[in-house]
Amino acid sequence: MRTKTTVGRSVVVKVGSSSLASPEGGIDPDGFVRTVEQVADLWQSGYPTVLVSSGAVAAGLSTMGLTERPADVPGLQAAAAVGQGKLMERYSAEFDKRGLIVGQVLITRDVVAGRGQYLHARDALDRLLSLGIVPIVNENDTVVVDELKFGDNDRLAAIVSHLVDAALLVILTDTHGLYDNDPRIDVSAQLITAVRDTDDVLDLLHRNRGSVGALGSGGVGTKIAAARMAAWSGIPTVIAAAGDGKAAAKAVAGEEIGTWIAPRQNRLSARKLWIAFGTPSWGRIHIDRGAAGALIERGGSLLAVGVTDVEGDFSVGDAVEVIDADGALVGKGLAGLAASTLTRVAGRHTSEVGGEVIHRDDLVVLQ
Repeated sequence: MRTKTTVGRSVVVKVGSSSLASPEGGIDPDGFVRTVEQVADLWQSGYPTVLVSSGAVAAGLSTMGLTERPADVPGLQAAAAVGQGKLMERYSAEFDKRGLIVGQVLITRDVVAGRGQYLHARDALDRLLSLGIVPIVNENDTVVVDELKFGDNDRLAAIVSHLVDAALLVILTDTHGLYDNDPRIDVSAQLITAVRDTDDVLDLLHRNRGSVGALGSGGVGTKIAAARMAAWSGIPTVIAAAGDGKAAAKAVAGEEIGTWIAPRQNRLSARKLWIAFGTPSWGRIHIDRGAAGALIERGGSLLAVGVTDVEGDFSVGDAVEVIDADGALVGKGLAGLAASTLTRVAGRHTSEVGGEVIHRDDLVVLQ
């Protein structure tokens, strides 16, 4: 059920490259101004708003005289280095016309991988909002490498949403929302107006329509992943058309627009949100059906006796994914044993091991 966002609560708006870039390359002036106006309108209506914006690479490509997104990391870094300043210069000028100051926040996964850095990022964003400054967040593509990438700004927006305890995540894209089939191919495809993050239709869409755009790094799959991350934070998501200049305002008002992904009733604690989504996984622990049942149904700790296989070279305290006998993700937690130790003691009784593989306080069950 859609609800009106309480005035005074923060909102996160994410806009992708496909909604900002022109077909010829570079930034589309109309799409750019439309984005600024939507965010400014939210601020003026009493909603402190964070803008998660792609577009640095697209802005750099036109300046460099290129028409295609580079396929290699150094090429992306170069385009982002040129384009990020151009993008922020334009944002600063447009928001200034509306009486708003902007602040640039560049994030990579390593910034939120450590609990201390995660909290510092949260505090910096909170301070910007309290000062009436519009945080403009992007992944730091200039220095990012494959192992440290969020992979797309959709998931980054979900991370930011729970960093600022947002009341709503609005993902503006080049379609009117999520459809039950690809509307570019199937003219009878129907818009999904409301859905829960657990609904099977999202799994189907995630598998079948995870393609990316020519100028972007995300797709339908990343938007679904982001909405699910937000749902675990107790935050609803609206996926709507960037071309509708009132999309964000309508979403905040609780009006019927785009696709509404409902939040979960029982949100995770801040620490468990960080474990689940703020820190990367360094390995995988495979478990048997009995262990999966103990975690899912009884909320127990993961013990070595239920471990069947170990992937990765993780250390104590590293985040790892827990995988059941069918290959499905059960959850994510902080390892109580290093991979080298766990490989030796897998399948043994706790009395022989000397501790839990993952303590229940350090485990987030995601099934």
